[in-house]
Amino acid sequence: MWIITRVIEWMIELSNFINNNTCGRISINKFQISKMTEENQKVTTEETVHETNTAETENVAAKESTTAETKVKQQSATKKQTKKKPAENNPIRGLPKSGRPWKTPKQKFTTIKKTTNRLTFEKKMELRNELRHIKELSKDIKEQRKEAAVQKNQRRVENAERRLANERRSEVVQVIKNPAKLKRLKKKQMRMIEKRDISQVKVV
Repeated sequence: MWIITRVIEWMIELSNFINNNTCGRISINKFQISKMTEENQKVTTEETVHETNTAETENVAAKESTTAETKVKQQSATKKQTKKKPAENNPIRGLPKSGRPWKTPKQKFTTIKKTTNRLTFEKKMELRNELRHIKELSKDIKEQRKEAAVQKNQRRVENAERRLANERRSEVVQVIKNPAKLKRLKKKQMRMIEKRDISQVKVV
């Protein structure tokens, strides 16, 4: 359509130019102008036909794509419907008041809990017997350790007493009869002084 408007404008310009020209040198036949208009009309008709053909092909492709999309959507909807639980168990929920949409609603503990494979009565009894046997063994081991510790302590005390008695028996003692000597003794010598029963000690 824009070509026709352009041709008409061009023709108007030509007519104005011819009217203004005093010499009249430029002259165009009506036949030539009609030919030009016919050619322009043919071009425009060809363009319109081409545009209509392209539009039809685009419409057909769009229809095919829409039909394919609708089929896919219907199939997905049917699949979702088969997977979904009944509407009674899934009530419609709005956005949470806290503004945290990622938080899932709470569930009952019974729904979350998974029951493990339960043991038979015989296996339970076997496990109980094993545990009882292990407890008895551990108790015996603890008692043995306690007895060993007590015996070790007794031996240590007896050995210390025997060592002390042997030292006392083998001591050679010097009796201090003059107490004035004690004042003249040094600290190291004073540490050596001890009281003993003379009846049980060898006196030099």
